[in-house]
Amino acid sequence: MSDQTGDYLKRAKAGDVRALAKLLTALENEGPACLKRHPELLSPPNAAFRLGLTGPPGAGKSTLIGQLITRLRAKGLRVGILAVDPSSPFTQGAILGDRIRYTEHFSDEGVFIRSLGSRGSLGGLSSSAYLMVRAFDVAKFDVVLLETVGVGQTELEIMNVADLVAVTLVPESGDSIQAMKAGLLEIADLFVVNKGDRPGADAFVRELEAALHLDPRAPATPIPIVKTTATSGDGVDALVAKIEEERAGSEWKKKRASLERLKAEAKSLLRQKAEREIDARVSTVASANEFAQLFD
Repeated sequence: MSDQTGDYLKRAKAGDVRALAKLLTALENEGPACLKRHPELLSPPNAAFRLGLTGPPGAGKSTLIGQLITRLRAKGLRVGILAVDPSSPFTQGAILGDRIRYTEHFSDEGVFIRSLGSRGSLGGLSSSAYLMVRAFDVAKFDVVLLETVGVGQTELEIMNVADLVAVTLVPESGDSIQAMKAGLLEIADLFVVNKGDRPGADAFVRELEAALHLDPRAPATPIPIVKTTATSGDGVDALVAKIEEERAGSEWKKKRASLERLKAEAKSLLRQKAEREIDARVSTVASANEFAQLFD
């Protein structure tokens, strides 16, 4: 029996983008079992820096990512994008936005864009994202940008996948204290106040700074705040500089290899495996008796 996933892996490592596309689909379908069969996914020679962008819907995350792609490509970096779209709770289908996002980068061979349904995950990311980002490592990308579905309080998985989490807010987000209550402080490595050309943007930045200063949970080193206007590109260079600063260090690699991160990934992947087994068992139910037998 041929190992199709292994073939895709080998070709993706050699730079075949079509093979990478097929590899990502294979990993999503195969699930965590692929890690045992393909140990290279566990310890690839290259590690792509992962930037996670999360925040409420309408904050301009997609436009901001488009600006980041342009600037990172100008530096000669290969950029992967994993954009997670919300799945229907009824059909589990999703309107995968890779056909309409980032259209100016479609013909760039140094950019690979993939959409992924959230598959009902409450953490803003499908469990398959853990496997897919490993594929970008094997394919020798320099940076991977992860855009979550934008569901607010539940976007906790991103902190276990990304090396740097940028929480994107807008002046209309409201009281900065409410932002803290939403649990964003726990996941943010930096805040991006986007749509900075709108009224109240500077005041919102000051309120956010004050809220961070007064919050007892805040780290000793203040969380950076970058103000941007993604539509015009204003402030995006400062965000790129922060990304490059973090990427040049070694702390993110140590953090990624930590037991805490591995345990978080294991928990998410095991949950996905259990859900698939549950779905398979439930699909066999054709009578009340068979329903009762599920609980033997």
